[in-house]
Amino acid sequence: GCILNALGDEKILEEAFSLKMVPGAFMNEENIGTNAMSVVIKSKLPVQISGDDHFINAYHKWTCSAAPIKDNKGKLIGVLNLTGYIEFVHSHTLGMVIAASNAIEEMLKVEEYNKIQNMNYKHIKNIFNSSPVAIITSDINGKIKICNKKAQDMFGIRGNKLETNNMEDIIENWNDIKTSMYLGESDSKETIMVSLRNKIQYQVTTSSIYNCDDDNNIEIVYVFEKAKKVNKKNNGQAYYTFGKIMGQDENFTKVINYAKKISDSKSTILIMGESGTGKEVFAQSIHNYSSRVDGPFVALNCGAIPKQLIESELFGYEEGAFTGAKKGGNLGKFELADGGTIMLDEIGEMPLDMQTKLLRVVQEGVITRIGSSKSIPVDVRIIAVTNRDLKKEVEAGRFRKDLYYRLNVLPLFLPPLRERKKDIPLLIQYFVKNIAQKLNKKEPVISEEYLKKMINYNWPGNIRELE
Repeated sequence: GCILNALGDEKILEEAFSLKMVPGAFMNEENIGTNAMSVVIKSKLPVQISGDDHFINAYHKWTCSAAPIKDNKGKLIGVLNLTGYIEFVHSHTLGMVIAASNAIEEMLKVEEYNKIQNMNYKHIKNIFNSSPVAIITSDINGKIKICNKKAQDMFGIRGNKLETNNMEDIIENWNDIKTSMYLGESDSKETIMVSLRNKIQYQVTTSSIYNCDDDNNIEIVYVFEKAKKVNKKNNGQAYYTFGKIMGQDENFTKVINYAKKISDSKSTILIMGESGTGKEVFAQSIHNYSSRVDGPFVALNCGAIPKQLIESELFGYEEGAFTGAKKGGNLGKFELADGGTIMLDEIGEMPLDMQTKLLRVVQEGVITRIGSSKSIPVDVRIIAVTNRDLKKEVEAGRFRKDLYYRLNVLPLFLPPLRERKKDIPLLIQYFVKNIAQKLNKKEPVISEEYLKKMINYNWPGNIRELE
């Protein structure tokens, strides 16, 4: 029953203080007998004590109205008391005190609720910020509401600055996403590949959240992942590394060391060699050894795609560019490889008219989608691969001379297997062991006579034939 504070008319306060009713004084019944505050503490109910109901004579001139203050669990935590001269008491005085104590209790509930909500918010925010992927939420107009730390790091923005921006400043084709949301095409989840303003490719998964009180109030959640993770799903990931390349032949190890040396160069690489010598294995290993390892690795076989489709495969197209064009358009291989590496296999098979367009990409680092006049910058490391003699193709007029020199900045020639005779027994042992494990069979013993025949064989199909 300790008084915490006293407010009111100066005259009454002065008289109360003269009777030691001051902050810090105890009003319990054991000390001063019956009074409103002590009765409330014992009964936990509102009460009004007036005149000679007080034990102390000095209090007989007063009427005291008091009500309990309880916490959210119903525990008594305080008392609100209103004291006045007995002749001025009103029939509604106690009711007013009860209403005031109820208001205090409601304020305490709100304060406790806000405290819990704040704790929950901090907890969720910590989880939100610990996510390994970037997450942003916006309204249907693209106004950014929340972003996690990963998103801030990804876009090079610190603090709350990002939250003042619009999704249109982040994603180039934001209007396409907005339209699809309006049409209800992304009620669950939709995966969209976009080219961000910082020219790094990401997979963006979008999902819409409806406000339970207002179906028209839609929030959009964006989850950004690097394109490398998308390529895994599309078998476009670079799996091979130099550590997986087998070979002890002296000349071949020199080729590996040279390939490592040129891996971090920004210049184009031309890998040459017969079919089956491991050109794609080297291309993937170069990518994984370079600073672009976290970027996508995209491969395109120029000889396996019909002439009329190769341009759309390389450069993409806009919606409505041609009959059968996909809604929303489509990204080409160069945009998918943005921030990483593109491997152009069988480059010698590329039609001359496409060679001209490829030359522009190599020289200027920009592409133009079919059906668009807009130039899109791309940051791509090009590795061209061929089993042809491109010099002879140039002389025969089947390959552009200027493109050849642009691609052949860092030439890498892979020797045929017949020139790596020391490696044949090693490769045979490796392949036999793998096959035996797959078939759950005991590894067979290879005779010296058989090995000798294998070493002396010409191997026109190289490692692919040996395998």
